Amino acid sequence: MTRNIADIRRDYEGGRLDTDSTPETPMPLFEEWLALALETEGDDGNAMTLATVDSQGLPHARIVLLKGIDDKGLCFYTNYHSHKGSELANVPHAALVFWWPKLDRQVRIEGPVSQVSPEESDHYFASRPRGSQLGAWIATQSVEIPDRDWLAERQNRFEQAYDGQPVMRPANWGGYRVIPEMIEFWQGQPSRLHDRIRYSLRDAQWSKVRLAP
Repeated sequence: MTRNIADIRRDYEGGRLDTDSTPETPMPLFEEWLALALETEGDDGNAMTLATVDSQGLPHARIVLLKGIDDKGLCFYTNYHSHKGSELANVPHAALVFWWPKLDRQVRIEGPVSQVSPEESDHYFASRPRGSQLGAWIATQSVEIPDRDWLAERQNRFEQAYDGQPVMRPANWGGYRVIPEMIEFWQGQPSRLHDRIRYSLRDAQWSKVRLAP
């Protein structure tokens, strides 16, 4: 490495974020920020870090894609037998982080997690490209494999098995919904004096506070 990462820095600048100018509940603001992020960040606007905890209390994080928002929470889809699926089965609670660098914005979300209904998973699975549908069968997510030939062999097998017919959703593949209990909005500002507004849900009521940078 020829560049000193300690010297890498940039200033941030964005519109002011204050408790008086934000809604009483967080989701309208989140949807507003997400809509702008999808315009400015392109196809990565719905990418989010998903953090989970295993049965030993050790944290794990990876990037997944937000694929739905409703009045209950935020949805993503995966293999239930994956590492994240096993972790959520043991500790059904997660943290999400959205980072939108072109907007100098970050959103953190925390809350319990539950599987979406089979009907919701079926509906989303049917909307996926056929290659992605087959991929849910081909890739036994998170298991150790010998090489890419193993994937090629399974791809050939499932393409033949579903030749000329719809691809059905695997029973071990579907959605999760993160139910927000905390949402924090971060707007970058000059000199690291960033704006932070945190919403917390308690007794079915949202409250919000301003946090120091």
